[in-house]
Amino acid sequence: MKTMLIAENDEARRSRIWWVAILVSSVLIVIIAIYLLMKMFTTNPLEGKWESEDGDFTLGVGRNGKMTVALPDIAEGVDADIEMSYTLNMDDKTVTIRENGAELDRLVQESEGAYTREMLESALAGVMTTFDYNVEGEQLTLTEREYGEQLTFIKK
Repeated sequence: MKTMLIAENDEARRSRIWWVAILVSSVLIVIIAIYLLMKMFTTNPLEGKWESEDGDFTLGVGRNGKMTVALPDIAEGVDADIEMSYTLNMDDKTVTIRENGAELDRLVQESEGAYTREMLESALAGVMTTFDYNVEGEQLTLTEREYGEQLTFIKK
């Protein structure tokens, strides 16, 4: 029975092949580690769709500070998707959510009387503030900084 050897009986050639294999695998490990570390520290941990535990509303957190708040049934079975903006501070683990006045005015006009600006502002009152955030697996907890009120969301 004949055994297969890499580079037959040439020990110097086998050493070079082994050295190249070790070098390539080490470089790949370093590149993957750098990629994972960059991804871990630079991605937005809030990005995605989050539904409140109470079912009151859904947050669609996107990139570049854009967020959509979906409010179900605030006026006679009509849902409202409201575009808002947010600022994320990953060092302090805070998120500040702000309304977009022009967006609220647009929704009031398009609803043809189903919504009023006051109705929308009232529905969004608990969301428009600065929160400390905590993400554990598929659960997001927003803790209001001033009064400590908590909102809990599950990732969809």
